[in-house]
Amino acid sequence: MSAEQMTHAILELPWTTPPLTLNDSGQTRGARLARSRRIREIRSDVVVLATKARLPKGVRYATITLHYRPALNRRRDSVNLSPTLKAVVDGLTPQKIVKTKAGYNVHAGYGLVNDDSTREVSTPEPIIHETEPGKPGALWLEITWED
Repeated sequence: MSAEQMTHAILELPWTTPPLTLNDSGQTRGARLARSRRIREIRSDVVVLATKARLPKGVRYATITLHYRPALNRRRDSVNLSPTLKAVVDGLTPQKIVKTKAGYNVHAGYGLVNDDSTREVSTPEPIIHETEPGKPGALWLEITWED
């Protein structure tokens, strides 16, 4: 693949800490509902950001890397960011309407890729950067795709 066929974008995310982590227990019904609500919010936020960034739709293949620069200097586990990465990637796939017992749920989606399978998306392990004194935490996506 030549460099001319690859395109690149940085999408700054609105959070200073990861909105979801593997440490979120989700043991109670209320915690599970709150987590589901947060996932919906993340997907919706990503759709708005991708629209503003004018990302393409229906690309053949994309690599989506989550970056995190924490505000506080302490040990961190990059795999712990997986739930945030999953919700973000889901927000970059097409909108889905899912039938439930109570009716229908609409899952927000942008449509950068047609599916989040490994045939269309690569999600390398999230990258945790060093803190920068005086700067708040930050999360962003580095996205490359094939036209």
